[in-house]
Amino acid sequence: MSCEGFKEQDPTFATRAIHIAQEPEQWTSMAVVPPISLATTFKQDGPADFRMFEYGRSGNPTRNVLEKVLASLEGAKHGFAFASGLATSTSIVHMLNAGDHIVSMDDLYGGTNRYLRKVAERMNIHTTFVDATDPENVASAIRENTKLVWIETPTNPTLKLVDIAAVAEIVHRREEQPIILVVDNTFLSSYFQRPLELGADIVMHSLTKYMNGHSDVIMGAAMTNSDDLHGRLRFLQNAIGPVPSPFDCFLVNRSLKTLHVRMREHMKSGLAVARFLEGHPCVERVIHPGLPSHPQHELAKRQCYGHSGMITFYIKGGLDESRAFFKALKVFTLAESLGGYESLAELPALMTHASVSVEERKVLGISDNLIRLSVGLEDVGDLISDLDHALKSAAE
Repeated sequence: MSCEGFKEQDPTFATRAIHIAQEPEQWTSMAVVPPISLATTFKQDGPADFRMFEYGRSGNPTRNVLEKVLASLEGAKHGFAFASGLATSTSIVHMLNAGDHIVSMDDLYGGTNRYLRKVAERMNIHTTFVDATDPENVASAIRENTKLVWIETPTNPTLKLVDIAAVAEIVHRREEQPIILVVDNTFLSSYFQRPLELGADIVMHSLTKYMNGHSDVIMGAAMTNSDDLHGRLRFLQNAIGPVPSPFDCFLVNRSLKTLHVRMREHMKSGLAVARFLEGHPCVERVIHPGLPSHPQHELAKRQCYGHSGMITFYIKGGLDESRAFFKALKVFTLAESLGGYESLAELPALMTHASVSVEERKVLGISDNLIRLSVGLEDVGDLISDLDHALKSAAE
């Protein structure tokens, strides 16, 4: 099934989400739902002679189940679960050494921006930020000591797209000192985009968002087909220790069973809301890759299986109008994060991207009248009515 002209979806996705790594035979109880294993340590048959698990940080039955299904959904050989999206990013960057260089998309999650600029920089790992919507900007920024290229697509919050296949071709030209291409896939989930198919070396997610989808877990993940990267990341997962709790792993595993259903509804409602906003007199501009008005609409259809419930728009006016808009909302909740069943609205300039400098926000187009929506699973008519009321209130 294809969505609104996007790539044809893999028909086995839902079946794999429900059945991969869930076999009741792996448990002595034959439980249909994988149980939560809270043990921090495991009995050994002899010193250093353990059957499967040794210590909870190094491995856990519940986490193993989740990592296997995550890998399957992303079309990967290996999967890793981490305590948060930023813990995932930190672990990936820890594969580098002092003096190494990163090329990164300039428009990306504020927390990633802050980490690269204010933490990795202190470890003598420098980052050059470029507009990766033009792959040649990536090529121009690569240095002899470049070891990693980091892209986020669609970007947060302006929903720009990066041509993953084009960037992968550029990055992998250098064979003697390979560069790792990482793609943050948080905004689309594994259902609507699978970067490994397009040449990425590692795909990462903040599972907190769409993959879990219930706003009750903070967790991250990385997936790869490389045995070498698998060994390096598995070592760091244990050596640094940014592992999630078994209970949280259980919750995300539960949530993945409805991922395909949720994402279809997010897309359906998101498109309806975007089309409504595009025709509203109080709206200056709407950004949604599923709309023909998006400058990279054709790339979206070529690269993705659909789009999520993420919409960015510019309300007519400035900060006062934005504040009045948020105050008038009844169904949308003013809160950070995204990808849950509930609809959220936020002002990136003062919230998720407050750590980005004013000068940089100006360049990226993150102004005081830019509003980011995460369209949830409520009745779409109620959502549109709520937005219409809030926009009119702001105009008054």
